[in-house]
Amino acid sequence: MIRFKSSILYTITLIFCLSLMSVVLAFLYLMQYDKENYTKELNNKYTVVAEATLFHLNSFITDRQIQKQIKDYKMEEITEEQLKREVLLRGEILDAIVNRIGQEVSIISYKNDNYLNIVYGNINILLKDSEFQPYRYSIIRSIFGLVLLIIVFTYILIIRKIHPLKKLKQNIDKFAAGEFDTPPLHSGTDEISEVANAFYLSVNHIKKLNHSRQLFLRNIMHELKTPITKGRILAEMIHEDKQKQRLITVFERLETMINEFASIESLTSGIGLTNVGTYRLIDIFDEAIDLAMVERKSIDFYIEKDLNLHVDFKLFSLALKNMIDNAIKYSTDKKVTVKADDNAILFINEGAPLDRPIEHYLSPFTQGNNSTKNLGLGLYIVDNIIKAHRLELVYRYEDGKSTFGFVGIDKLKK
Repeated sequence: MIRFKSSILYTITLIFCLSLMSVVLAFLYLMQYDKENYTKELNNKYTVVAEATLFHLNSFITDRQIQKQIKDYKMEEITEEQLKREVLLRGEILDAIVNRIGQEVSIISYKNDNYLNIVYGNINILLKDSEFQPYRYSIIRSIFGLVLLIIVFTYILIIRKIHPLKKLKQNIDKFAAGEFDTPPLHSGTDEISEVANAFYLSVNHIKKLNHSRQLFLRNIMHELKTPITKGRILAEMIHEDKQKQRLITVFERLETMINEFASIESLTSGIGLTNVGTYRLIDIFDEAIDLAMVERKSIDFYIEKDLNLHVDFKLFSLALKNMIDNAIKYSTDKKVTVKADDNAILFINEGAPLDRPIEHYLSPFTQGNNSTKNLGLGLYIVDNIIKAHRLELVYRYEDGKSTFGFVGIDKLKK
């Protein structure tokens, strides 16, 4: 099935094609109509002259009357016998005129001239139309050519004017894909050029803001890592095991958060997936459990054997880690069930349902009606990561259990 492309270029081309066809048909009809009228006028003229001549030959009208009737028609009688024979023998009979007297009258064309041949008994009168001009094909063609030239010129002019739109769309697509290096289009003064150049200026401004944001965030993360490292070293020097472990856990959590910030900054800044490969899902879960720092007995696994996914190992592990962390944190029994197959990865826990639709929790630092259940950056990070992998995050609550799922796993299989 052929799908018609809907765009300004195709629409304008279609309009001009229809206009061109309409003009051609209109000129063909006009030329045919004009030619028929011209022929009809000639026939009427020759009919009047033929009947007046025959009436005169039958003595129905006088010499004065016939001169009066045909004086405006410029019909010249041919008396030269040689010319008469040439016209009658070599001329082309165009039409025969039916007259009221019933005599033979014909219109003859010879050497771009029209002749009227009137036969009355033994009398043969040949009249030449002195003001006859062949049908004006050249005039019609000239007018048609001029109109056609105007249409084509207008089409080319409009296409040239809207051509920057195609380049602008390409630059917008590049910008949407995260490419900020979009060159200026051209220095025109029309509205399209102004829009294109305004887009170029906006992209440059956004590029500078994005660069400043990245530099600011990376500097903050770099500066935070130094005191965290020092704090971790000092914590190791504490002799009391209970306080020591608490401090180490705090610093490990801070370091994990810094890494999460770095990962989400990488995604939102347009860098995207940088460590994509094919990995076993069980290996990715092992990494996620290590990141979450939870006991394996808190997780019941039902994972299809030899399930391999084409993902960014680091980011996908982070997404799984956040789902496991949230599921255990908000469950009543501090456990989570993980199920995975070719279609989805599900995280199931017992507990209260979400206060609001899942979309509410996909923004950073959102929380439910209960202020103790703050999801922080967890689902926000997860949503960005799985979107980058072309997956969808879904949620349902049934029989006292919450189920979060990554849907579309078949897209990640290789």
